[in-house]
Amino acid sequence: MGGTQPSSTDAVSLQIARRHRAALLHEIHLFEHAIASPSAEPGWRERFGIRLRTLRGAFAEHIVVTEGEDGLYAELLEHAPRLHRRVQVLTREHAAIAVSMSALQRRTDVPGSRVDELRRGGGEVLRALSRHRQRGADLVYDAYETDIGGET
Repeated sequence: MGGTQPSSTDAVSLQIARRHRAALLHEIHLFEHAIASPSAEPGWRERFGIRLRTLRGAFAEHIVVTEGEDGLYAELLEHAPRLHRRVQVLTREHAAIAVSMSALQRRTDVPGSRVDELRRGGGEVLRALSRHRQRGADLVYDAYETDIGGET
């Protein structure tokens, strides 16, 4: 796609985005672990809810870092306006994922919610986050030919 090297300002923004990306991935892994842990263990629902709240917080921070006035998307668009549509897609995904996580949190907070339904909802959130992270990494690469970090 032929991107160019980021300016020093963009490089700072990319470094911030990388740090937040790593922090979000850490929370994703913790949430995934909560989903997979034995539901018969005492406190499973509480741990699931705590991990989901923490993930929601990390995702909210991701939205600020990317969509903010001086965020990554603003800098990407200044550098590569051709990517406007893809930035819009990612921004819409932010809203959809945040709504999904909020709905799952509400279900988690209802004592009668079934574990299999919570796990299914958690899996859907994880899949949406994975797709979103892939698209975000592709966007940065296409803008700058730089890998934002495909941590595993």
